[in-house]
Formats: sequence, structure tokens, C-alpha cells
Amino acid sequence: MNPLQQLIRDRMAEQGWSYADVARRGGIPRSTVHHLATAEHLRRPPHPATLEGLAEGLAVPLDAVRAAAASAAGLATWQEPVTDPEITILVAALSRLSPDDRRHVLALVQSLLSADRSA
Repeated sequence: MNPLQQLIRDRMAEQGWSYADVARRGGIPRSTVHHLATAEHLRRPPHPATLEGLAEGLAVPLDAVRAAAASAAGLATWQEPVTDPEITILVAALSRLSPDDRRHVLALVQSLLSADRSA
């Protein structure tokens, strides 16, 4: 079970909520909650609005949902503050890209990381 599945299932069990309850509370489709709770591996993290709705629906901090979703998609996250201004600028600029452009950037980063591992 991936971290996002675990988070969703744990919160639902703790609160006695159904997929529909979480969806209603977060203003997202029930099918989305069900998919995220049952998909073993995500190709990419869900859209930011979906993560926000899921956090609201589960009544957990958005950062917890973001980290779990990133991990479920095979991405590493970090919790410590970033002191490198280039990283801060790069991350901030991502929100200005179109969804297609962000997917291209993600593919490039994954490719660079894979090449780095094999070196």
C-alpha cells in the first residue's frame, strides 16, 4: 500500500467516513477519492486542486497530502527549508507553467535523475 492510500484509509477508518463523505467534505468527485485510495501507483501526483480538496475532505494538513501523493508517484520530497535561491525560483516558476509544460519538466527531471543513478 502506498503512502497516499494509507493516509486516506487511515483517516476514513478513524473517522468512520466513506469515500462519499470525504468527497463531499472536500468538494471533489467520489470517484477521485476512490481512485486515489485504491491505485497502487500514481503516474504523477494529482492536480493541486485535487490535493487541496482531499486535504479538506480528510481534515489533514495539505502538506501531509502533498508528501503522501508525491511518494505514491515515486517522487522524493524534503521537509527542510531550501536555502538555494535557484531552487526557490525554479519551484516558484512551476506554478506559472501549463499542465502540459509541467509534465514535460517532470519527465525531464525524472530522466536526469535516472541518468544520474546509472552514472
